[in-house]
Amino acid sequence: MTTVDLPLLPLGRGIDRGSERGVECPGDLPAASDPSLVARALAAKQALGERVFVLGHHYQRDEVIQFADVTGDSFKLARDAAARPDAEFIVFCGVHFMAESADILTGPEQQVILPDLAAGCSMADMARLPQVEAAWRALGEAGVQDLVVPVTYMNSSADIKAFCGRNGGVVCTSSNAEVALEWAFAQHGPDTKVIFFPDQHLGRNTAVLQMGYSLDDCVLWNPHLPGGGLTADQLRAAKVILWKGHCSVHGRFTPEVVDELRATIPGVQVLVHPECRHDVVLKADLVGSTEFIIKTIEAAPAGSSWAIGTELNLVQRLAKAHPDKQITFLDKDVCYCSTMNRIDLPHLVWALESLVDGAVVNRIEVDPETERDALVALTRMLDLPGKSHKD
Repeated sequence: MTTVDLPLLPLGRGIDRGSERGVECPGDLPAASDPSLVARALAAKQALGERVFVLGHHYQRDEVIQFADVTGDSFKLARDAAARPDAEFIVFCGVHFMAESADILTGPEQQVILPDLAAGCSMADMARLPQVEAAWRALGEAGVQDLVVPVTYMNSSADIKAFCGRNGGVVCTSSNAEVALEWAFAQHGPDTKVIFFPDQHLGRNTAVLQMGYSLDDCVLWNPHLPGGGLTADQLRAAKVILWKGHCSVHGRFTPEVVDELRATIPGVQVLVHPECRHDVVLKADLVGSTEFIIKTIEAAPAGSSWAIGTELNLVQRLAKAHPDKQITFLDKDVCYCSTMNRIDLPHLVWALESLVDGAVVNRIEVDPETERDALVALTRMLDLPGKSHKD
């Protein structure tokens, strides 16, 4: 069978399903079979009035985003919810760890609802509390636990955030990871080490590209191997212990596609999220959080060309909003966040109509002890100097 190199097409500039499947998703869900869903969602929101506050993450599909009172990244949305203490119900169109953060930050009288409990996060699921506690014990056995500061990415479960709170650690976002790591390395003098979970790529990219550590300063803890696959000597020599976790979306992008795009689209600028692989980030022109990506495209001049490495719903939304710019998805294949897309219009309508009927469904509640310890780590992040706390 002969293989043929086929061209990449910018989003919105043509359809050739045989060459570039990222232009228009052949697996896109059809319109809702019940044409009344939009009207039902509007009616339920109107009936609930200010009792309900709907949060929409940037990676949500358009059919859901249209009903969001605010949109943003996970921590921004949780803080937006906290700023609305009069809202009795917080409907979080995102994934489980985001709803947990909203529950932690909102008042006890507020109820956080996740329209589909199956909307989890594969990255957050890659760091389970028993696994993290086992790694912590191994650090003790290696004689370095007292020198290690745990840092967890916002994309983690509440009990991992609580672990950091109990053990002198901190939470970070993709925007303030450098500041969080600087804070962590200042805690125990020059011999301080950091264990960073659950996203190895954000930890590695921050430590190496922003803070000047070498790849040799970093080791990778694999929770599925005895001792994390590391020796005590390796743990003692390391500065950064990276957890073997990753984002299933951002981990798909490859340096080969970056090279192909540069050869295909003259003057294209490559803009990626720091959850991307290190070899992809090295080839990018700009690296930053979701909010950074959005603001960069908004400020870009007309006629400029961009290849964006982040979730496809957002890239398609940016392409639609900026038809004067050439916007390309940084992958040949479809790259939606499958768990985020479990929040669809039928689930949202069900959640809202249940509230209208007096039934609270899919409430997300963090137990008081976990909430207390997680809030310690989140507060440490909020106290970090000089950097925004966006994802």
